[in-house]
Amino acid sequence: MTEDVWTVGRLLTWTTDWLAGKGSDSPRLDAEVLLAHVRGCPRIALYTAFDDVVDEAGRTRFRGLVKRRGEGEPVAYLVGSKEFFSLALAVSPAVLIPRPETEGLVVRAIDLCRPLESPRIADVGTGSGAIAVALAKHLPKAHLVAIDISADALAVAQANVTRHALDGRIELVGCDLLDSPSAAGPFDCIVSNPPYVRADEFAGLPRDVRDHEPKSALVAGPTGVEVVERLVEAAESRLATGGWLLVEIGPTTVAAAEGIFARRPWLVPGPTLADMAGLPRIVQARKL
Repeated sequence: MTEDVWTVGRLLTWTTDWLAGKGSDSPRLDAEVLLAHVRGCPRIALYTAFDDVVDEAGRTRFRGLVKRRGEGEPVAYLVGSKEFFSLALAVSPAVLIPRPETEGLVVRAIDLCRPLESPRIADVGTGSGAIAVALAKHLPKAHLVAIDISADALAVAQANVTRHALDGRIELVGCDLLDSPSAAGPFDCIVSNPPYVRADEFAGLPRDVRDHEPKSALVAGPTGVEVVERLVEAAESRLATGGWLLVEIGPTTVAAAEGIFARRPWLVPGPTLADMAGLPRIVQARKL
């Protein structure tokens, strides 16, 4: 092989080393996802194509994506998609990139709503629609209202609702929290992954998060629980008796969020659930 011949295997090896030098915490995965995107194939297909030569047009496109990744741009934005709960979802810089930690919120909501005949669920701050789409896929008799204040985020959510053939089961609503007649309920379950980063934590976030994901979906304010407090207040008149409120939160603000739940006499708090890393992640309560 001459120095001018760039095979799939050689590109992956070189790119992995280069991205590692740029600080990527998953350089091999990044390289594979980007190259599979350029080649229009599943990532696993690269493993049977190591000796395939990548043409100049493909290399040029790949090189541009790798450069942007080296500058900190998230891979999910570069390829326009992210897997969540085994579902392929469209993403853009208008929405947060769905994370594995949020899958625990989906699992808990499924467990609570599966025994119900036709549960009504609100997903507040839906972003890409990841939570709502996952719930609709696994609760075929549920009706969901997916809410976001951002029109750009709702456009991404609509693309994902349509992609997964859920247009008749997920209603998209543009409003602040639950401030819309379409979000009046009563809901058997209200779920939310709201902004929960404190203002003083923002500068310390990873570069790809801080510089590229929407700040309004990350930072709640000085305490990190400003949005949670407003959501709990709004949920009182929206939850059905016996309904559940599930909120994802960060480890540094979990105690404050638990306090908000505990101070509401109409709520019976449940145990805060941990994520896969063992960190407190889901604050939950049932309405009396």
